[in-house]
Amino acid sequence: MSRLSGAVNIEDLRRAARKRLPRVVFDYIDGGADGEITLRENVRAFEDVTFRPRSAVEIPPPDLRTQVLGTPIALPFIFAPVGSSRMFYPRGEEVAARVAGAVGTIYTLSTLSGCLLEDVKKATPGPAWYQVYLCGGRDIAAKTIGRARDVGYSALVVTIDTAVAGMRERDFRNGTKELLTRRLFPMLPYAGQFISRPGWLASFLADGGLMKFPNVMLPEGPMLYTDVGAALEQSTVTWRDLEWIRNLWGGPIVVKGVHIGDDAKRAIDAGASAVVVSNHGGRQLDGVPATIRMLPEIVAAVDGRAEVLLDGGIRRGGDIVKAIAMGARAVLIGRAYAYGLGAGGATGVARAVEILRADVTRTLKLLGCPSIAALDGSYVDVPAPWVRHAATTAPGSWAR
Repeated sequence: MSRLSGAVNIEDLRRAARKRLPRVVFDYIDGGADGEITLRENVRAFEDVTFRPRSAVEIPPPDLRTQVLGTPIALPFIFAPVGSSRMFYPRGEEVAARVAGAVGTIYTLSTLSGCLLEDVKKATPGPAWYQVYLCGGRDIAAKTIGRARDVGYSALVVTIDTAVAGMRERDFRNGTKELLTRRLFPMLPYAGQFISRPGWLASFLADGGLMKFPNVMLPEGPMLYTDVGAALEQSTVTWRDLEWIRNLWGGPIVVKGVHIGDDAKRAIDAGASAVVVSNHGGRQLDGVPATIRMLPEIVAAVDGRAEVLLDGGIRRGGDIVKAIAMGARAVLIGRAYAYGLGAGGATGVARAVEILRADVTRTLKLLGCPSIAALDGSYVDVPAPWVRHAATTAPGSWAR
């Protein structure tokens, strides 16, 4: 029996990942920007939304299926793009993609991944999306987007909230900058965190050691795992870029990193088929509201013209149910599966999915709701200020 089979919630997987991974790698998954206010609030704010159950209702096994951008999926959650997953576990992106496809949902590959996009698409038996940064400039990005289209990625996710990388203080304390120099002397003060994780270190070295970004193919070769912050700052996506991306891609576009209703409208005007209410998991601008708090405003602003997705703070199936009842079509999970990947590869990712699936099923039964499709605003109480704010910033109803 796997040691992870005893994990009963995502926090258990988080603790298991912390035991297996060096501090610098674990904190890359776990940490946020500045004082990590938004990181914490993304999780806590779900407590402000409460359920309104129907009792004495006979419920057959609930139907968890939904459809996103015309693609049927078996679960109401999608794997979010998580950069550098190959640092967590050998061939990490391929491992996670394989599990996502096996359970019937979508895997989203980050530009800043350690595995070739072709290999990741081949690994999953299900649909996959590609998340794009314009690292290296338009010419480099255009070639990568063409590769993603040619091998069958079904949607392009354009992240718009990375004008500069957030100030992730844990990275500085853990010696990330020194480690990326690849020089022995600056790395020595931080060597203990790797030596104390011999299992991870052996698998990391067997997988090739410090990875590169093979989907950012510069003239001199794949982009090195160096100053990602500088690369992001030089590849900021603007509304003008979205028109260029739309014409180049020719398929569905998902705009990720929408915080306010006005940006949701602009994204739709620029051709987005879906928007993701996201603050980058609290890793960019600290002090912005939790995504679940902003969901009513975005749903009202979109007003049915595009699909609304949400990420940030999803740790339990109840969180997923709340978001969908408030108008999200589905949610994206990032840390929830990344903890599992870091804790035990495919076994850990599969356990994260099992936990969330069981949570959603149990929550729907206790709500007296027969399916994901039947969820609506009548199943939740949302703080009145959230709804009033949505009503004053965009037309339409916050509830689906």
